[in-house]
Amino acid sequence: MEQFKNSIIRTVHYLLSVRVSDIIDILIVAFLIYKLAGLFRRTNSNKVAKGIVILFLALWVSDWLNLTVIHFILYKTVEVGLLALVIIFQPELRRALERVGTGNIMFLLKGDIQVRAIDSAITQTVLACTAMSKNKTGALIVFERINKLDNQINTGTIVNSDTTAELLKNIFYNKAPLHDGAVVISEGRIAAAGCMLPLSNNQNLSRELGMRHRAAIGMSEHSDAVIAIVSEETGAISVAVDGMLKRHLTPDTFEKILRNELIVEDKFSDGKKHKFLGLFKVKKDG
Repeated sequence: MEQFKNSIIRTVHYLLSVRVSDIIDILIVAFLIYKLAGLFRRTNSNKVAKGIVILFLALWVSDWLNLTVIHFILYKTVEVGLLALVIIFQPELRRALERVGTGNIMFLLKGDIQVRAIDSAITQTVLACTAMSKNKTGALIVFERINKLDNQINTGTIVNSDTTAELLKNIFYNKAPLHDGAVVISEGRIAAAGCMLPLSNNQNLSRELGMRHRAAIGMSEHSDAVIAIVSEETGAISVAVDGMLKRHLTPDTFEKILRNELIVEDKFSDGKKHKFLGLFKVKKDG
């Protein structure tokens, strides 16, 4: 009982000694760890993260068991591994440093999404897909999120243009040279058209799904991208996310799904978010 009482007293004394700067320090570190964990969770880097954790655990165990040679090898591996991580994540680090250098540090809070461009791209995509659905024009549109889709972009024709409904409809016009491939939209802009996507290996997919739907599901299995599909046979609008396909969507539901997936929600309350996005809303035709 006396030992428990002493523990309580020590804990209270410790808490009373905590300064405001200590709390701020802890919150900043916790925020950075949270963002880093989210990056690993939403990208293909989760296996790298698991490998790093296992390596550090092995390093700690080897030191605890006094395994001198193994500890030395693991320690040197960690030193080389830090350099390897810099090389592996060089594109992400370069983009981060460029934004810090230009004073745009808000990307940490916005989740690296340009809200205005994405909002406009969603509106224009919904307009285009609604029109193509009525005409039964097949379409495959990939929205890049955190996973960079450089491999897919390199298989197509670089466009680097603002996202407009007319341009999307022209790309997927059935006599256009790029209509068979996918359009990749990165940060609200059309990065490339006529791109090739990986097909899904899921054997349980419905046989009525065509190549566009299988490619969309495959792309969503290999990345965190959001893929919109318009069926050439039925005109139905679908969305693939995380290996799941949502089919036969109305234009309103389609737009709602895109906004829920592509616009960062947790940074604004519903009212503030609606007001903020309304500033950049692109009016629909008609």
